[in-house]
Amino acid sequence: MGADIVIADIVPERCEEVAARVAELDRNALPFPTNVMDTDRIRQCIAATEEKFGRLDILVNNAGGVAYKRFLDQSENSWRRHIDINFVSMLAATHAAAPIMARGGRGGSIVNVASIEGMRAGPNVAVYAACKAAMIGFTRSMALELSGDKIRVNCIAPDHTITPGGRGNRTGPVDESQWRVPTPEQDDRMRRVIPLLREGDAYECGDLAAFLSSDMASYITGAIIPIDGGTSAAMGWVRGSKGQWTQMEGQRDDR
Repeated sequence: MGADIVIADIVPERCEEVAARVAELDRNALPFPTNVMDTDRIRQCIAATEEKFGRLDILVNNAGGVAYKRFLDQSENSWRRHIDINFVSMLAATHAAAPIMARGGRGGSIVNVASIEGMRAGPNVAVYAACKAAMIGFTRSMALELSGDKIRVNCIAPDHTITPGGRGNRTGPVDESQWRVPTPEQDDRMRRVIPLLREGDAYECGDLAAFLSSDMASYITGAIIPIDGGTSAAMGWVRGSKGQWTQMEGQRDDR
């Protein structure tokens, strides 16, 4: 399993860095710096992909961002930014990519990266959660619409996942030593609410996306797959200081 890669990141240096890593694996790469709030740039990226490689088989829509704030405290600019990054970018990329996949006759795979916040309620993430819920609905509908073109559409729904952006590094180079270590507060949260006792790793999401994009998943479409360490299975339950699970939030510390 392998693929030539187009890297669309808002930070040009990151595009070049990932392209260099791809080259080390003897695959071709096209770094294409992209601000996903610019739908014209997204369409240019998709067109450049077809021009360079003559085909497009896989699309991974994984742009995202969230500001933890009450909806009533957010400006219109803030919530429109959430919608553009988390939802509109996926619409634009899919609208541009799917016809190329269909024309080739080979079909393809589209993987959308949503969040378990799109499957549950949570405070201070209203617009983000709405976007991710919309992404889940879009995935299911497109799985039906594109099935005749042999295009599979699936969705990954992670919980908290360690990424450069999640550690506050949104503009610099990818220095994993600086972002793959959880803070004490995150350790405490993991102990309480994540059955596997840790945050997810971006590489684990990548592995799932690679599987869904491969022939090993040739009969999977319209699926919404949580990758959350068991959080969605344990909704409403928290782990107390002695390790037992309880649904009583107020009893977490004495159980």
